Amino acid sequence: MAVSDAAGLSPVLAFAAVGALGVGSQWLAWRLRMPAIVLMLAAGLIVGPGLGLLDPRAQIGDLLQPMIAIAVAIILFEGGFTLDFAKLKDAATGVRRLVFVGAPLGWLLSSLALHLVAGLGWPASTVFGGIMIVTGPTVIAPLLRQARLAKRPAALLQWEAIVNDPVGALAAVLAFEIVIVLQTATSAAEAIWQVTLGIAWATALGLAGGLGISHTFRRGQVPEYMKVPVLVVAVLSVFALADTMLHESGLLAVTIMGIWIANARLPSYTEMRRFKEHASVLLVSAVFILLAASTEFEALTGLDLRDLLAVLAVILVARPVSVLAALLFSGLPWRERFLVAFTGPRGVVLVAVAGLFGERLAALGIADGARIGPLAFALVAATVVLHGFTLTPLARALGLTASSTPGVLILGGSRFSVALGAALRQLKLPVMIADPNQAHLRNARKAGIDTFFGDILSEAADDRLDRVAFEKLLCATDNDAYNTLVATDLAPEFGRENVFQLEPVRQSSHRHALPPTLGGQHVGKGHTFFELEARITEGYTFEVSQLTEGFGFTQWREHNPEAIVFADLGPQGTLRLLGPKDKPKGTRGTSLVALTPPATTTTGEIQSVGGQA
Repeated sequence: MAVSDAAGLSPVLAFAAVGALGVGSQWLAWRLRMPAIVLMLAAGLIVGPGLGLLDPRAQIGDLLQPMIAIAVAIILFEGGFTLDFAKLKDAATGVRRLVFVGAPLGWLLSSLALHLVAGLGWPASTVFGGIMIVTGPTVIAPLLRQARLAKRPAALLQWEAIVNDPVGALAAVLAFEIVIVLQTATSAAEAIWQVTLGIAWATALGLAGGLGISHTFRRGQVPEYMKVPVLVVAVLSVFALADTMLHESGLLAVTIMGIWIANARLPSYTEMRRFKEHASVLLVSAVFILLAASTEFEALTGLDLRDLLAVLAVILVARPVSVLAALLFSGLPWRERFLVAFTGPRGVVLVAVAGLFGERLAALGIADGARIGPLAFALVAATVVLHGFTLTPLARALGLTASSTPGVLILGGSRFSVALGAALRQLKLPVMIADPNQAHLRNARKAGIDTFFGDILSEAADDRLDRVAFEKLLCATDNDAYNTLVATDLAPEFGRENVFQLEPVRQSSHRHALPPTLGGQHVGKGHTFFELEARITEGYTFEVSQLTEGFGFTQWREHNPEAIVFADLGPQGTLRLLGPKDKPKGTRGTSLVALTPPATTTTGEIQSVGGQA
């Protein structure tokens, strides 16, 4: 029975359900601080083969495969679009080795494991083995944030995922094209000619598309509001044209196109990249839900012991051996090599590409193609769960964590910033003060606070500043416009809920005021930078007070009626920077960070940091 008859779901409702499940899973994963792919996998399997509420093949029909193919093409373009070679400095040597040595070796070992252990034929093993190179930037990023790794191993894992994302897909494309040609060609010479011609055609189209977009955008021949639509249409056109010569070679073309544009230094690159990231999140969610819901229950239950052993062989043998061999004599410490070798979570791109090629292989009459999808789900689930629970303790055991607690990055080296930073350090929180003026950092250095000299928005900051160690950003310079600029620019990286700035000076006219849609959340009780600096000059000090059973917030406020509470730290170590409308938590064990007048005295546990800092 068609699902549309049983559940009354029209194609429009099916599309809405896919979007709601995908985006809803991403949001819930963010709230629960867990990998989104686990929830998307569970949601797709529950509403699909589990409850039978969603059957994409029945409700979407023949358009399902073209939709998935186009979505995968855009996802791979976005993967290439993030590959800026100039940002590979911290891990350039290691990444080159992982790509040119580790990836081919991993392809070989994974293919052998699939063939010898799982019993897949050589065509399916070779195609799926190429896809297994992909380690998944959409999965590794939240794991790195959770584990808070040191800068170099974090950069190595991050860039390996970004680079191998298109490389793994390209390996699968090449293997798939060889399989297709061998199935249809009449001779080996014809097979080699078709593959070579298809790759050359796709490469030429990708380079031409990237060069054309770069040329027209740089010369201002496309208005700003049309750049993203033109880019999307160009990607789809290149994908479709490449596919006319050789099936699935469009994936190679759009990846090359993305890499070219990423390194063209276009003025609008940042804005286009953010849109592509947002589109990629939506498409990744949709593709994952569609593939999971399309999986037949019999295929999942058909996974036997050999399949599970093959998955374990890929995780515990193929990945570590290929990485350790690639990084041998690289000069990297053995701890970093060991951590990278045993950290390889697979993500949505692997499932999307595997599902696409599995369907294609099955259509060619290769029976093992139908087993690729379930094996991909098993591999993704196993790696995400395994690394999600083991990466943090493994990194701690190897001494490769940046910090055990998330820190605060303060912009501006004023006396107010130094006093606040010193108070936060009393709570054992990592603090760094950044300022482009060397003289402004003198007091911070005297107070023992880490500093960064330079513009926080510069490329030097990208190279030298380990932002992974900091969860929150406070913009506290004397320039309200600069505070707003930095908060707006870095909000996508830190998360808008973690970006704060001091209250801007009120303008006499609304026309001269900064737009309320820009900037970060306001911190403090509506006091501007100059008002806070004046209080420090008057002798105000930051006090750190811990609430107890007999000395709660009410008693604290009675002793400190004029104090300004800037932050509280809960018993579980959660730091909150408080805005004008936020109320401090009054639970026992909570620590308050408040700016108090010089004559204030309190009977609670207090440490003060004065304006002399």
